Amino acid sequence: MTDITIYHNPNCGTSRNTLAMIRNSGIEPRVIEYLKTPPNRAELVALIAAIGKPVRDVLRNKDALYEELDLDNPKWSGLTS
Repeated sequence: MTDITIYHNPNCGTSRNTLAMIRNSGIEPRVIEYLKTPPNRAELVALIAAIGKPVRDVLRNKDALYEELDLDNPKWSGLTS
């Protein structure tokens, strides 16, 4: 059996669709509503490392907060341990 965890935002259509696809495959994942229970820094670093992609690749860059926080600025190099 595969253990699946989804960091879920019930207000996000993509997140709802992904959760539905997982459940439709017959698997009940561990659901973490990250807006209610945000991961701490160590958990974020571990998740990003497990994904194997740069932090910038997993940021939601179409969100207004992305622009407001100037996260596209090269001075923000990503997470370090």
